[in-house]
Parts: sequence; structure tokens; C-alpha cells
Amino acid sequence: MTDQRFNPLAADKRWQERWATAGTFEADDASSKPRSYVLEMFPYPSGRIHMGHVRNYTMGDVLARFRRMQGYEVLHPMGWDAFGMPAENAAMEKKVHPGEWTRANIASMRSQLKTLGFAFDWSRELATCDPEYYGQEQALFIDLFEGGLVYRKESAVNWDPVDMTVLANEQVIDGKGWRSGAQVEKRKLSQWFLKITDFAEDLLAGLDELKGWPEKVRLMQENWIGKSQGLQFHFALAEAQGDIASVEVFSTRPDTIFGASFVALAADHPLTQKLAGQNEALAAFAEQCKAGGTTAAELETMEKKGFDTGLTVTHPLDPDWQLPVYVANFVLMDYGTGAVFGVPAHDQRDLDFARKYGLPVKRVVSDGEETAAEYVGNEAYTGPGKIVNSAFLDGMTVEAAQQTVIDRAQSEGWGKAQTTWRLRDWGVSRQRYWGTPIPIIHCDDCGPVPVPKDQLPVVLPEDIDFETPGNPLERHATWKHIDCPKCGKAARRETDTLDTFVDSSWYFLRFASQPDDRPFDPEVVKQWLPVTQYIGGVEHAILHLLYARFWTRALASIGKLDFAEPFESLFTQGMVTHETYKHGDGSWLSPDEVEKNGADWAVISDGSPVTTGRVEKMSKSKKNVVDPDPIIEQYGADAVRFFMLSDSPPERDLPWSEAGIEGSWRFVQRLWRLFIAVADSSDEGEDKALRRKLHQTVAGVAGDVEALSFNKAVAKIFELVNLIEKSQPSADRTTAIKSLARIVAPMVPHIAEEAWALFGETGLVADAPWPEVDESLLVEDEVTIAIQVRGKLRDTITVAKGSSKEQLEELALASEKVQRSLDGAEVKKVIVVPDRLVNIVI
Repeated sequence: MTDQRFNPLAADKRWQERWATAGTFEADDASSKPRSYVLEMFPYPSGRIHMGHVRNYTMGDVLARFRRMQGYEVLHPMGWDAFGMPAENAAMEKKVHPGEWTRANIASMRSQLKTLGFAFDWSRELATCDPEYYGQEQALFIDLFEGGLVYRKESAVNWDPVDMTVLANEQVIDGKGWRSGAQVEKRKLSQWFLKITDFAEDLLAGLDELKGWPEKVRLMQENWIGKSQGLQFHFALAEAQGDIASVEVFSTRPDTIFGASFVALAADHPLTQKLAGQNEALAAFAEQCKAGGTTAAELETMEKKGFDTGLTVTHPLDPDWQLPVYVANFVLMDYGTGAVFGVPAHDQRDLDFARKYGLPVKRVVSDGEETAAEYVGNEAYTGPGKIVNSAFLDGMTVEAAQQTVIDRAQSEGWGKAQTTWRLRDWGVSRQRYWGTPIPIIHCDDCGPVPVPKDQLPVVLPEDIDFETPGNPLERHATWKHIDCPKCGKAARRETDTLDTFVDSSWYFLRFASQPDDRPFDPEVVKQWLPVTQYIGGVEHAILHLLYARFWTRALASIGKLDFAEPFESLFTQGMVTHETYKHGDGSWLSPDEVEKNGADWAVISDGSPVTTGRVEKMSKSKKNVVDPDPIIEQYGADAVRFFMLSDSPPERDLPWSEAGIEGSWRFVQRLWRLFIAVADSSDEGEDKALRRKLHQTVAGVAGDVEALSFNKAVAKIFELVNLIEKSQPSADRTTAIKSLARIVAPMVPHIAEEAWALFGETGLVADAPWPEVDESLLVEDEVTIAIQVRGKLRDTITVAKGSSKEQLEELALASEKVQRSLDGAEVKKVIVVPDRLVNIVI
């Protein structure tokens, strides 16, 4: 007799081994089937997976399994984004090699992922820290270098004094390094750059074609690329400073030029540097500015500080109007011209600055009826309006005034129309060990020379020292010393490594094709790319996704690819959240360290009180993570997977709950009871309603899975199961239950395989086709009609769809409930709405 209770631990292991032995999920490059490439953003091997990982990969897995059942050849790979600072930090803390720490974490996380039965093609597994991977990345870097898309220059950078490396602007949070938390400094360093700005226009235009991307992500990228059209012009210095006679500025709002109150320079503007050489106080202020943040958010929120240089400039439209020149901490040399003119009434940053230093605030755009030149209050007006207090511009719209000023500047020779971009070239140099070595050799005679490709990969040395702060490659006794491949003289290797975002900008290509002698075979890649469905967090909307889009364009521009967009559709899933807990000493506690004590929480070990905090994204720093291993051991992989899909729309956050996983486990057991009840059944007879519901469910679930609306698919499955449980034995019931095993197979694959074998089917349910749909059964041929008496519901009747008004009226008046409600009263009128209701008026 078959067990009445499903044993997930035995079933999970049995079918996972069966899939692995059969190579069930290995993609076939030679297949003639239509292709589908499903990819979730690969993880950083931090040591353990948590429920956030489980949710992300479950979504992709359901889609990948479903597409296989639909007849697609599916590529669904997994790998590891394995370089980066955490491994170096662990090396210093634990006295282990970063590679040893990383590979141990990979082994642990791989094992965890396998216990969940994900349909990954493990034969294509890669780790970015493997020389086989990063050696091919070095080859691509050389290709881009030779294609003119890589250059080196001295640049102001964000320097993390603890991690001792350069940070991208986006990695500076509240003026501090995103990992170390140290106050970031600005430094000048020679850096390697990729020319992403060459593709700015194309990257921007391409967003319109990404119909399968969330609008919010496209908007974030559009804002980051930041195309601005305006006027670039100069203010003449009242007194030239050596060879500097004017200050160049750029503005997207030349219509506000009559509201100018001051000109502000960046701390490293050439004029600032010239003045600082003669003014110690200014030099000190400039150094202070370099310790500030560099992101747009930082510049908006930091306290605005300035230094009055004592210089003035002449307004280009009024030779008698002098504006003071300041050095300000919110102006950056890398943005625009490194100088701005302030219009306090209509820019909040400028207003904060003007109020602090007592500068004029003049209204030049009307606020409805308000046109007074003196602007009061501490909130700038940035809305629409007519131009006021602006001489010949008065009464114009903002747009007309902008064009008028541009035309005048160009005709008089003090400015020109200009398009600028917020996007800056991508600085990829990082002063750390655990990353891809940049394959360049520096020769005093020949300059930067690419490493010959037959000498790739340039492998990281194993014997490194982390005792001394800084980059171990720079201090290594032998590794960096090498002869120039061009002239043979003594030279030195580049000791910077590549930003890890380079590693993740092309990994999806390597998944598709992995030849030994080159990064990928373009013909094979062409068969799989672009990725059909990409899934990952919205936190990657700018950095990773923009860089990946650039990388494919860059490779296409040098003939390596023939497509521009790497990801056809993008889905950004919500986070898995959990309540947070704190000990009395302020330290964070994990969920398995606390227990409910009446209405309060306490520490399990000593009973001391616990302070509960907000429900937040699971993170190791706050210890509110739930390890899936003990949950899987208790409930099985299918229950965990089902919970990830059922309780919340996938784009929203999912609060973890014990009740939720218990409910999913109970549903798995309900499925098993249905499966074992029908295994040996040979019932006859019909159940038209159930047959119709089955076909509607097959079609509905298919549509929901394609739309990644997994919670809706789950709801439809629940409805079918409820109807099956209420139905009487019949051939249609048997068919419905056997079909149910295939419908749920992408979501709960282990119990589905167990049922498939129980039914005596050959092969794997993973290889079985999705159930066919009878389109005629998708249309209801019966409807339920509401019968009202004087507007109140008294009965319902089920009739053939399309029944006539006369038939409906006759059936309604024949109802016993209606007759009791009428109680002999005269019927004055019968209102019939076909297929919906009958209303009897008395």
C-alpha cells in the first residue's frame, strides 16, 4: 500500500539524483527545438544561501521547467560572481587565502541549491575567479583596448582608506564606502577607463525598445545616462588671473540667467588651484571638499559650504552686473565644466547656499500669480510659469526664453548650444588583489603594451601578504616584474585589477558558449542570446544592467557580436523580509536565537529580553536571515518552493512566516492524497464541470507562469484542487488528477515526479509535455443568473449561456424562493439582463 503521507526527504534526494544522472537539464547546442534562455543574476558566494536567494531562483526555475514542457530547448545555467572585497576581508580576518575561502563557500552554496531541486545546467557552471574565466575576460579587455575603447588617464577618484581601493560613485553611501563604512576621500590616480560615453546616445535610445523591462528600471537608466540640452557659456572675470580670463559654465536652464546670484567652482577647478597656491585658507577648504561625497544624492543632501574667493565675474547680458565667485563643496570637476552659476530662487541647492552666505535671491519664474522680484522662504520654486524680472525675456514661456537666450549667446559669441551627459566613462581600475588582473605591461619606452594573448591568462599569484594594508600585487617581490613583449626591456605588470562589475558584464555570453581557445563562439551565442528572461533585484538597475548593455554594444562595435541588447525581458523580484531582533547590549540576534515568551520575545539561551525591530530585507548584517537547510529538512524542498510562489505577487516583498511554510506543506500533502487515491483508479463516467475547470486551469496557469504571476497561478491550482476534492469518482476526475501532476511539476517537481512514477508513466515528468488545452472548453456554456425581487437577491439559477429573456423570466417566476418572496403580490414588471440577472418589480 502506498504511504498516505508524502515523505519529501526520500523523494527529494531520489529525483535529484535521477535528474543529475540523466543530465535532464543540460542544454543541447545542437537541438532543433526553439530556444529559451532563462537566467537569474548569479550570486556572490558569501557562504550560505538565504530565503532571498531561494525566492529568486525558484521563480526562474518554474519558468525554465515550464518552457521545457512547452517544447523549448532551455538554457538555465548557474555560476558564481566570485571576485571582490569580501574575500579579501575574510582573508585578513580568518588568515586564509581569498581563493580558499571563496571556493569553500561555492561548494557550500552549490550543495544548498541542489537540495532545492533547481533545474540548472550544472555542466556550464563557472566562477569568475577561475583563470579559465578571467583569462578570457582579459582577452576581451585586450580586444577593446585594441579597438580604441580602453584608455588610461589621471582622474579624481573616490578612495576608501580602509579597503584601500577606488569606489564608483554608486558605491559611496552617505559619504562612506559601501562595504567598509569608512569616510571616502577624493584622490588623483591613474586609472583605466572604458569608453561607455561613446555609446550614451545608443544606450538611451535602446531603452525604448526594451518593452519587456519594468518602466521604473528604464527610467532609472535614462536618468543615470542623463542627457541634458542647454547653453554652455562663459562669465568674464572682472580681473583676469594669469592666463585665466573667464569661467565656463553649462546650464540646462538658461532662461533663468537673470536670476543669477553667484558663480561656484569645484575644489579642483583650474582657477581654484591657481588661487589656492596663494591662499592657505582656500587650499585647506579645497582639501576639506575632497573628503565629501560625489554621488548626486550626496551632493543634494550634504551641508552646502563655500569659500569666497573675492573675485567677481561680469554678467554676459549686463556689463554693470558683477557676481561673486565662490569655491563650493557641491560642485564637481567631473560634471559639466566644473563650475556653475547659482539661481537660488529656482534651485534648492543654490537656495540653501545663498541663504547661508546672505546672497541675493531673485524670482525669475512666476509662481502662479506671484511675480515679486524678492523671493522669500526656504523652498525653491521649480515648477512651471512665465518668465518675470528678466528684461527682454519677460512674459515668455520657459521654453521660449531658453531658446532666446541660446540664440543671443551664439550670435554675440559668449556661448553655444550644447548637449551634455551625466554618464561618465567607466573607471574599471581597482587597487586590490582578488580580481581579474588587467592584462597590460608598462614599458618606459613602449608605454602600455597588451599582454600577448598566447600568454593569457595572467594568473594571480598565490603567495600574497595581507598583513600590510594596500594592494598585495603592488608589493609582490616578483609577480609584477616582466620583460616588455614589444622591445624586451625590463617592464612591469599593471597591478590594478578590474572592477568586479566587468566580470558580470559578459558572464551570460560565457554561459551560452565555453570554448577553450576564446571567450565564446559567436555563432553559438547567436542561437541563445539575447537572454529570454532575466531575473534579479532592482538594486542592480543601474550598475550591472547598464554595464552589461554597454558591454554587448562594445563587443558588437568591434565585430564580436551582432546584437546590442543582452536581456530581452527583465523581471525585478521583491525581497524576502523578516522581523529584526536586538539584544539588550544592542547586538543583532538571529531568528533561531530568540523565542516567543508570552507577548514578548526572549533570548533562548538565557531568557533575557529582546527588542523587536522593523520587518526588513533579510541581511547578514542584521542577522534576520533564515537558513533554508533546516526548513528543507523539516518540510521538504517542494513546500519551500511553493511558499516562495504563493503568498505574494512576485514583484512585491514577501514576509517570511512559519504559518506560510506550514500552509504550503499541508498543500503538498493534499496533493499527495489526491495522487495516491487515483493511482490505481479506473473510474468511468463524466464530470463536465471538472473537465472544463481542468482545461481552464491548464490555460490559465500557463499564461500566469509566462507573465511571472506565480501567485495567480497558485490561486488557480488551489481552485482546481478544491473542485477535485469535492467531485465524485469519474473518468474526468482521474484525468484531472493525472493532469494536475504535470501542472504543478514546475513548482513542486519532486512530488510531481513521484506521482508520475506512481501513475505508471514512463520517463520523467520533467520531460513530459505541458497538458493540451481544448479551446472550446475555455468558454463557459453555462451561466449563473441572479434573481432579485425589488432589488434584493432571492435566488440563483444556472442556465445555458444565451438563454432568451422569455426563458429567463419563466424560470425566475417558477422559483419557489421567488414565489415565497412575492407572497401573492402582483408582478408589475420583470427586468431581464441576459446572462446576468432577473429583477422582479412588485
